[in-house]
This record gives sequence, C-alpha cells and structure tokens, in this order.
Amino acid sequence: MFSNAIASRPCLLYQDQESGPMLKVGFLRASVSNAQTHHLLFSLRRINLATAIGNRSKLVRSAMGSHSTASSQSPKLLFRQLFEKESSTYTYLLADVSHPDKPAVLIDPVDKTVDRDLSVVKELGLKLIYAMNTHVHADHITGSGLIKSKLPEVKSVISKASGAKADVLIEHGNKIYFGDLFLETRATPGHTSGCVTYVTGDGPDQPQPKMAFTGDAVLIRGCGRTDFQSGSSEQLYKSVHSQIFSLPKDTCIYPAHDYKGFTVSTVGEEMLYNARLTKDEDTFRGIMANLNLAYPKMIDVAVPANLVCGFQDLIPKNC
Repeated sequence: MFSNAIASRPCLLYQDQESGPMLKVGFLRASVSNAQTHHLLFSLRRINLATAIGNRSKLVRSAMGSHSTASSQSPKLLFRQLFEKESSTYTYLLADVSHPDKPAVLIDPVDKTVDRDLSVVKELGLKLIYAMNTHVHADHITGSGLIKSKLPEVKSVISKASGAKADVLIEHGNKIYFGDLFLETRATPGHTSGCVTYVTGDGPDQPQPKMAFTGDAVLIRGCGRTDFQSGSSEQLYKSVHSQIFSLPKDTCIYPAHDYKGFTVSTVGEEMLYNARLTKDEDTFRGIMANLNLAYPKMIDVAVPANLVCGFQDLIPKNC
C-alpha cells in the first residue's frame, strides 16, 4: 500500500453517481492514503443508502480488499493535495519516501502559498528538486520564482511550447524523475498552446492506479476555457481524447482547479459524466464558443509574470 506517511482519512463520504443519498463509511484506526481513498470512491459506486445493510458491508469489504491489492505495488509515494482559495488552485506534492534523499516535486505552486508548501516539505523531511507548471496560468502567479529565491537548487519546469522561461523546458514524452519515481509528460494543448499533463509512470514500482495531473485540460466534470492564450477548442478536444481518455479508466485525475468542492475524479468517470468532453466534437466546439466568460481579472499581471516563472520584476534570465 502507499506509505503510511500519507494522511489518514477517518471516514469517507460518498455520493452515488445517480444522485443517491450520502453514505458515510467508517475506518477504525485505518491508515488510508489520499490515493487509496480516491480509488475507494471509484470502487464504491454501487453503494448508497438504498443498498441493504448486509450488502453494503460486503461491498465495502470487497472494495477495500480489491484496492489493497491494486495499491500494494506503490510503497514509495508520498502525496499531498494542497489548495489556494483565491484562485481555487490545487498544488500537488509528490515524493519518493523510499529514497534516502526523499526527493520531491511540486506541481502548480502558487506564489501566495509558497511558505505553506515549503513548510510541509520541511516538516516531512523532503528534498524539493522541481517546481513544475502544467501551463502558463492566467489566474494566479506561479510560485516557481519565489521557491527558487528561497531554495536556489530547485529547478523550474514548464513546457517548451509555452514560450515561458524555466530551468527545464519539457516536451511530449519527456520524463521527470524524483528518486525512483517519475512523471511522464503528455502534450495536451487547447486551453493554452503550451499545456501538458503529467502522468505517473508505468512499472511495478510506480503508483497504481495511475495519477494524471491535467492542469486545465480536464477539470472535474468540465474543462478549461479556450478563448485566450492561443487556445483552441478543437485542439483541446483532440488532446483530451487522445492523451487523457486513452489512459486506464481507473487513472485518478487531479486538475489544477476546482470551484465546486471536488478533489479528484477518474478517467472512467469523466468519460461518462463530463458535461462537455462527453459530447461529439462539433457540439463541444459549440459549447466552448458560447461560454461568454468574463475576462480573467489576473491575466494582465499573471501571464507576463508566469512567462518568467513568477518573477514579478520580469528579470531577463531563466528562473
């Protein structure tokens, strides 16, 4: 199973996908990681309060047992999902805790929560090596530059196609290693021209089920807008269906944002329930063309800063 260093969950609140009533599933003194909980959410879909009590118990035990088997291949990963409330941005911390150095990466850090994030890194005894972005964000300033000002050895990462500056410019297929774990880069343009999705690797020592950090390409039951930063609804549709929906259906999807209180989904769920991406391409393009969204209030500050990885004074060097 995943490392016990990952936060426990004393109970799980689960709502049936058919809008069934809420079911609380208790875990007595059980160490249940984020990833374990998320897999249980996927496995418990058949259970709601209409299910007979005896059958509920059997289904819960079955789901937990099947998950334990699936997760037993991933003893290395420590995972945290962190939240910045003003821009509703998720930052993700991943580390290989089986490695002597406990190397770690942060995905989509936000400038306003850098101190919090680095405090977590320090408390857990991790060595941060990469500050990674899924794209040039328009709604907040990345924390990459501020992190590097505090920890100069940390390398910033962003896609070459983004046009932004960074220590490491990645392309489709590149792998980012932290210890014996790695993230594979998948080009998923459409929200912006430089969007990428980071996917945990293949292999018996890599996290199972897979995890996909989709940025704004796939949000839970939605997707990012495509009306600025060289966005393209046609390109986004093709990116998602070829690079994300082609992953195993139990792959956990972790987006860059959520505005409704969701934390995680799966490829299988989004293929069934995503209000936009389940449509045919022509319908999707029509939806995206008629969103009539307001101009992002931070875009004129955030994009120039993020093109140099968050240095607000726009110093002309790699960050």
